[in-house]
Amino acid sequence: MTVPKKSLAERVLHAALFEIMAVALCAPTLAWLMGKPLLSMGILTGAISLVAMAWNMIYNAAFERVERARGWVRNTGLRVAHALGFEAGLILAIVPMAAWWLSISLWEAFLLDIGLLLFFLPYTYLYNLGYDRARAAYWRNRGYSGA
Repeated sequence: MTVPKKSLAERVLHAALFEIMAVALCAPTLAWLMGKPLLSMGILTGAISLVAMAWNMIYNAAFERVERARGWVRNTGLRVAHALGFEAGLILAIVPMAAWWLSISLWEAFLLDIGLLLFFLPYTYLYNLGYDRARAAYWRNRGYSGA
């Protein structure tokens, strides 16, 4: 079943839900693991979230444009490629920001980011799979025929 293209409002909702859930999971976990105050880690994860939200909208719009143009089907391999590409782009922005905020080296920040990547790869895959299924069900229940 085909569903309508995502509007800008839906893209914002998609990204916001993704980030809200991620911050709620990551801030307390990172504060505990790194021995940092929850407020400090909350601010960092919030800043990372804002960067990630902007990247999410840009990356997904571009990815979906290529996906439509090439006639790709969202199978497991494409979903994994999507998640890897998203996370690779995010590393370029997050590592310097985390190093500065936490007063750690770029290498330490990179290792921290690798830890986050190990969380976010399956999280990104599962979140988008669930979102796509919920979206398809939403349109199917409204009788959308794709015409």
